[in-house]
Amino acid sequence: MKRLIKIGDFPTGINNNICDVEGVLVGHYTICNGKNNTGITTILPHSGNLFKNKVVAGSYVYNGFGKSIGLVQVNELGSIETPIILTNTLSVGKVSDALIDYMLTENSDIGRTTSTINPIILECNDGSINDIQDRVLNFDSLISAIHDARVDFSEGSIGAGCGMKCHGFKGGIGSSSRIINIEDIDYTIGVLVNSNFGSSNGEDLIIKGRHMGPLIKDYNLKKEEDKGSIIVVIATDLPLDSRQLERLCKRAELGISRTGSYAGNGSGDIMVAFSTQNMIKHYTENQVENVIRFSDNFINKAFKAVVDATEEAVLNSMFHADGIRSYNGIYYKSLTEYIDLYKDLLKK
Repeated sequence: MKRLIKIGDFPTGINNNICDVEGVLVGHYTICNGKNNTGITTILPHSGNLFKNKVVAGSYVYNGFGKSIGLVQVNELGSIETPIILTNTLSVGKVSDALIDYMLTENSDIGRTTSTINPIILECNDGSINDIQDRVLNFDSLISAIHDARVDFSEGSIGAGCGMKCHGFKGGIGSSSRIINIEDIDYTIGVLVNSNFGSSNGEDLIIKGRHMGPLIKDYNLKKEEDKGSIIVVIATDLPLDSRQLERLCKRAELGISRTGSYAGNGSGDIMVAFSTQNMIKHYTENQVENVIRFSDNFINKAFKAVVDATEEAVLNSMFHADGIRSYNGIYYKSLTEYIDLYKDLLKK
């Protein structure tokens, strides 16, 4: 996918998305029929059995207006053992149940001869655009999203991003990646967001340092304060432990703020990060495990990469999103309808 805007100095991976971290895949399932505008996005940290080969992980809740499932155990044990699922707020329970069913079909030992499963479900409220009470997502929806998992996934109004809005414009799924070189070794950091935050009329929006509010004079939505949310998923092949991954998560909020967010009261700002290195085997006979851990003395480039990639991912979520009419008739414009106000900032 063509890069639309350059944020920071680090180069991107080939796809400029989270799947530039080797092994990571992303899939979508979308319903967009006017009344129901919603979906599921799934992030697979690797294509194998995640329950048997868990990834090291961490999370951070910057503002906790959210209904996610699974973060308590992530922070306690420092690992993820299922696909990471993004969906809408009122579908969290149904999608969690579907993910448990899926994991049981893959692992007949769960809950019988070994421990239970910790599903990771992250949500944003798409109720402004989607008739959220219908709760149309189910097991088949989840399986479709998992089977759709690929490297070259789409961004914008797709999957869990179908019913999202950002700074009053159409938001949704956005992604970006960075390659950092440390001691002559290249490492990759990828970020995926589901953007659903910001005040309603673009007054706080910032694009690459340009404050857009004073330039947007004819927006059709009435002024409302920030009542949205954002989910950030960070992947890396750096051999980081769960504490260090939590530190990466904290830096993502700096990238969000660069686009004009102040993390309003109604905004659930939730970040999850994982490393594809040092996988944790569910079944092991060794009481001591040897782990390679990255030194904090060299981590600053990773922090900066997360900030830059998060900012770009948020902007990409808007650049790739088409305008949409909500189930109750309100039209949410695409930011691209105002391209003349920022065209000079785009990558040539």
